[in-house]
Amino acid sequence: MGLPLLKLLDLLHRWMGGLLGLILALLGLSGAILVHKDAWIGLPHAHDPLRPDVASVAQATEALMALPGGPQGIIYATPRFGLHQTRFGEGAGLYADQAGNVVTRWQSQWERPELWLFDFHHHLFTGDFGEWISGIAGLAAVFFVVSGAILWWRTRKTFRFRLWPKRMSRPAIVMQHRDLGIVLAPLLLLSALTGAMLLFRPVAMVVVAPFGPVAETAKALEPPKYKSSGPLAQNTDWRAMLVAAHQRFPEAEFRILSLPRKPGDPIMLRMRQPDEWLPNGRTTLWFDAATGAVLGARDARALPQGAKVFNMAYPLHAGKVGGLAWRIVMTLSGLGMAVLGSFAVWSFWFRRPKQKKRVPAPAITPDAVASGSV
Repeated sequence: MGLPLLKLLDLLHRWMGGLLGLILALLGLSGAILVHKDAWIGLPHAHDPLRPDVASVAQATEALMALPGGPQGIIYATPRFGLHQTRFGEGAGLYADQAGNVVTRWQSQWERPELWLFDFHHHLFTGDFGEWISGIAGLAAVFFVVSGAILWWRTRKTFRFRLWPKRMSRPAIVMQHRDLGIVLAPLLLLSALTGAMLLFRPVAMVVVAPFGPVAETAKALEPPKYKSSGPLAQNTDWRAMLVAAHQRFPEAEFRILSLPRKPGDPIMLRMRQPDEWLPNGRTTLWFDAATGAVLGARDARALPQGAKVFNMAYPLHAGKVGGLAWRIVMTLSGLGMAVLGSFAVWSFWFRRPKQKKRVPAPAITPDAVASGSV
């Protein structure tokens, strides 16, 4: 790569880092905290062992769906988090134990740190607009890793591994940024790319294209358009639905029950089979909201290879696969991004080298010429 191109790459790397570094730092830090969310939610029964049998899940479902306030759905307990989460409108919700007893309620996401922290990490508190900003920052992070590796190659002989700058001067910060970045480059690339895949479907399709036809993958990820014969019945038989789902997929865990959002929508039940990485699974059943009859089902094991690869993005990004070892790896990635992003902003905006004042040359006068001093 020629010197002019390297200078341009360096200029883009520095300016984009100065503009987006703080966002990436905050996304990295919040992500590192969220990776361990299930461990630090200190509520009663949060660490109860999972009771996946149909009878226990049906008992809890009937109790939670009978609560006043119009429940919108249930996120069921997992082996790592022993509480069911029930969602209501306007950000309200509750946690309940696996017998259906309410443990705690909230009227707004601001009452639960894991909820507002996720909203920040995913939406930057600004809904769809925040998703776009986060996605752009993720793509920028991919650029930083690639361009940083190219720029590092010129100075590879001066490599020194440092978690923290030797001193808080701009040269020391730049050296630490460069050398720590190359060490963490594979993890940062994985975090940034999987995050962008989750926010921008075209990016995901480009990444999974080598694993199968893009059109086939995109079609497999779209939910089928089933219609209910009427509104949600007042006496819905939740137990019968769960039994039917268990008979269809006997090895799968119950993961998410979603009620219709508008007339004609079906009830949706997501399940997770043993070989699925995605924590909430992609094995799905749809039920008629009026009658409870099964309208259709999708087996995640039968999805095209491209769709299966896409479904690996979130568990890799959020540390939902690989146990504690992978959670630690992704924690290091998030903290590394926080350090690199914050120091990039600090060095760019507050530690820029001061321009030396140029002293003008003395004027040449006739007397100086006559005296022979010039």
